[in-house]
Amino acid sequence: MDGFVLLGLVLSYMTQALAAQMELLPETLTVVRGEEARFTCSTSHPRWTVMVWLLNGSSVLTISREHGMLPSINPNVTAEDHSTPQTTRWVLVLRRTERHQQGPVTCDLQNIQRKTASLFMQEKGSVKVFGGDRVALKGQRVLFECQAAGWHPQPSMGWLVNGKEVGEGEYNVSIEVSGENLFTVTSNLSIQAAVSSLVDCQASVSALPKPLMSRIHLTVVSEVVQQGDDYSILLAVTATLSTLFLLLLISIFLVLCYRGRMQASTSQRDAIRFDQSVSGRSSVAEATGGRINLGYSAEGLTDVGHNDLIKETHRQMDSVSIHKVPDVVSSSNPSLHSPAQMELGEESSKTFRRVTTV
Repeated sequence: MDGFVLLGLVLSYMTQALAAQMELLPETLTVVRGEEARFTCSTSHPRWTVMVWLLNGSSVLTISREHGMLPSINPNVTAEDHSTPQTTRWVLVLRRTERHQQGPVTCDLQNIQRKTASLFMQEKGSVKVFGGDRVALKGQRVLFECQAAGWHPQPSMGWLVNGKEVGEGEYNVSIEVSGENLFTVTSNLSIQAAVSSLVDCQASVSALPKPLMSRIHLTVVSEVVQQGDDYSILLAVTATLSTLFLLLLISIFLVLCYRGRMQASTSQRDAIRFDQSVSGRSSVAEATGGRINLGYSAEGLTDVGHNDLIKETHRQMDSVSIHKVPDVVSSSNPSLHSPAQMELGEESSKTFRRVTTV
């Protein structure tokens, strides 16, 4: 009886020792489809000869202790030798994972021991905020819509405004599942425009090192235009200055028009006066035979005054008798005249010569 107990203890210790001599890590691995997956199988057992790797129960790779990795029919499945003098260590590498590879991954040391780990596959879809960049007035409510399509399993979604997470109660989420067991999640966020902001929508699954993100810009118009001042005051000042400037331009235009008209009117009156003066002088000169003062100006007289002057000149010329005095008094008997008389005659002659027509 004691012999059977002792044999059982020996077998138990041997099993534990063999178990300690083999290890498969990680025990569970989750990756995004298309990314690389790695499993490491280690043993210190001195008598192993063949190591076989299985995916979902099917052999995908064989490694010989003597010859190393044997050729594989799957180019996306390979192995790397990281052995040390004390431990044999081979790493199974799945270069581009596929959904059908999801399941148990087994390292089998033939005739010695085997261990199994689990491989889980996730799908990374897309994420997009619809509508592009937005422009809104300060205080206006702005609605954003984001969609994460083609994910497996259902992705977690969230919003950030200027890097700060938005509470789950401030947006809604709707979920749809396609025939390929892919999830499409739609979320709507409504915020009140206060300042220009960066709005981010993100979606993620556990296998992603960081969430997938879509970003748009929200520009608040009042913030850009007023530059810290009240927008209505800026508009009022601008409108007032524009009105004053317009009135100034109109005033300058009216003054220029008035001055132009006044100058034109003055030039016209000067031309009429000049014509009237020349006409009046010509008429009087013709009527008096050129015996009038041509330096006399008729400016300021009316047409009636000109006519009266011309008529009066004609009446005077008609009523005056022109008497011509002989320049020399002749005598048939020069002896009858004394020298005094001769002198008197000469003086008289000279006097008569100075008489002109009145």
